[in-house]
Amino acid sequence: MTAPDVPTVAAASATGRIEGQVLLSTSLTSRRPRFRIYSDPGPGARPPGREVDEMQNVVLYVLRAPMPDGTTPVRGTMSQRDEQFVPHVLPVYRGATVDFPNNDDVFHNVFSLSSAKTFDLGRFPKGSSKSDLFDKTGTVQVFCHIHSDMSAIVLVLDNPYFTVPNDAGRYVIEGVPPGEYTVVGWHERIKPVTRTVRVTANEATRLDFNIPIAQADDASR
Repeated sequence: MTAPDVPTVAAASATGRIEGQVLLSTSLTSRRPRFRIYSDPGPGARPPGREVDEMQNVVLYVLRAPMPDGTTPVRGTMSQRDEQFVPHVLPVYRGATVDFPNNDDVFHNVFSLSSAKTFDLGRFPKGSSKSDLFDKTGTVQVFCHIHSDMSAIVLVLDNPYFTVPNDAGRYVIEGVPPGEYTVVGWHERIKPVTRTVRVTANEATRLDFNIPIAQADDASR
């Protein structure tokens, strides 16, 4: 799975980057419970058969960094595929529009009641897509009215300095103005892990993260 796109940051001299390694302190390749209370046919009606790579659900982002001129949000996409939201976690910069294409043979109805964003896209079939604007920072929990086991998160951030690590846990945040910052390692099942870093112009600063997360089954107890 490829990491989501990040916002386009206007080219600037005298910026640095933050890079490092994310280590998950437990084996997080676990199955998400899926309980279908409806009789609709489809993958959600059967026992789960696909493993989830939790590394793709980690987001690294910088707090309170100055905004560069000319920054434009990148349009995001959260698909419905095999009766799951893909990706499960989508970080976006405030002001981004997110598309919700339906790739399944069944109808979906994407909605959220979160304080950062409340919306209801209504029912729509395979091959169609609906979208909405995310203009307030915060955690937006996304669900489907038709399939109660489907859930996801749109994480709306206040600057463009964020990324998702690759499958090996490597990450890079480019174009960060020089200065001292707090960098957050985020996952939906933990209290965010914070680290302090000083960014120097035209240099790469190393910052590794250990994300201690219990297995999904343990976290639900």
